[in-house]
Amino acid sequence: MTAINSIATDANNTSATGQNDHISALKFITCGSVDDGKSTLIGRLLVDSKAVLQDHLAGVQRQGETDLALLTDGLSAEREQGITIDVAYRYFATEERKFIIGDAPGHEQYTRNMVTAASSADAAVVLVDATKLDWKNPGLALLPQTRRHSLLAHLLRVHSLVFAVNKLDAVEDPALAWKHIQGALQAFAQAAGITVRAMVPVSALKGWNVVDAHAGWCGYDGPTLLQVLEELPNTPADTALAPAFPVQWVEKFSSSSDTSQGRRVFWGRVAAGSFAPGTAVQVFPSGQLATVAQVLDHARRPTDVPAGTSAGIILDREVDVSRGDWILAAPAVATPAEDDFDTPASVPAWPASRELRTTVAWMDDEPLVAGRVYWALHGHRWVKAKVKAVVHKLNINTLAEEAATQLDPNAIGHVDLLLQEAIPAAPFGKARVLGSLILVDTASHKTAGAVLVN
Repeated sequence: MTAINSIATDANNTSATGQNDHISALKFITCGSVDDGKSTLIGRLLVDSKAVLQDHLAGVQRQGETDLALLTDGLSAEREQGITIDVAYRYFATEERKFIIGDAPGHEQYTRNMVTAASSADAAVVLVDATKLDWKNPGLALLPQTRRHSLLAHLLRVHSLVFAVNKLDAVEDPALAWKHIQGALQAFAQAAGITVRAMVPVSALKGWNVVDAHAGWCGYDGPTLLQVLEELPNTPADTALAPAFPVQWVEKFSSSSDTSQGRRVFWGRVAAGSFAPGTAVQVFPSGQLATVAQVLDHARRPTDVPAGTSAGIILDREVDVSRGDWILAAPAVATPAEDDFDTPASVPAWPASRELRTTVAWMDDEPLVAGRVYWALHGHRWVKAKVKAVVHKLNINTLAEEAATQLDPNAIGHVDLLLQEAIPAAPFGKARVLGSLILVDTASHKTAGAVLVN
């Protein structure tokens, strides 16, 4: 588990050559329980990789000692309380790769912030504080937040999960603690169906196995945490699917004299598949058919644009398209049987539905109960969503599905939703963008839940 030979070798590590830096940069978050050392770990990565200027280091001194956590805890409330409240992003680069780090808060009440950060991350580094566990016990129990954050990262399709066992330098027998904690993490990951890329024993405070190796410590001779991160792959885009494009902005240039194609550009980010001139499409929800006349990249250059990339689409004719609409692959015509004289029905590439079976990570202070109505955001389209039923909740300690009538704050469970209008939703395991929604309270306008379509 600690070796990185299982890590995919097709990572786009082209930043060393200066090409495709925006693709090869690894976006990862640190998460875990409170005071596990997440901010300190990031500070150690920044300092030991020479990504911090001397004047910046001088500004994070406390009683003559450098407080690495202050490099990411930028809010005044965070510095006063010594905790992380909101996600802080930092950037650094090595000779091998560029990185974007998100320092997620560990407090349960800030789980919503962690979900926000994880939703766009390529990898998650889950820190485990050895001093908080009964490390002498081979059957030790992990902390609830370690389980919750690992499970959330798995549900949000974070492509790579790495466990970093911190503060082993503060226990009496580091090797025994590492052995028992590693076993507990492996058992939890196997029970939860989570694929773990690597496990590394570290000391964020002393810098052991973070950037520089501490050979033989805890009986571990594998790669450092930074070496593991340098080899992790980026999250693959859903390019093999049928094209799907949520319209975010409509640009008008009606003064153009070219009538051979539509005179509006529909901007957004390709959710699935790829778009090229000649692609047959259908506008949702109007159902109008058209053909893509031109595709522009972010610099307005004509090109083919794959999933995960921003684009501007021009259709071959004027079609009524607004923000929140979807431009989808045109329906395929079903092949009729030999004795079928009826007109064959078309099969939509992305069928629309009003009823959804979902997994919900609940983040509101008020519990989720059946009958409540929320705003649901899918792509850039807002629809009303009614909670039909709370099917069950997930016990994060035993991973068992338990009967429930409501979801309390920070709980995870299966919920049936009924939408006011149909949307082209797909299982989240198949299409990350089409399979995700957020629920927003209609009165307070606060984000209430993260929704994954089953």
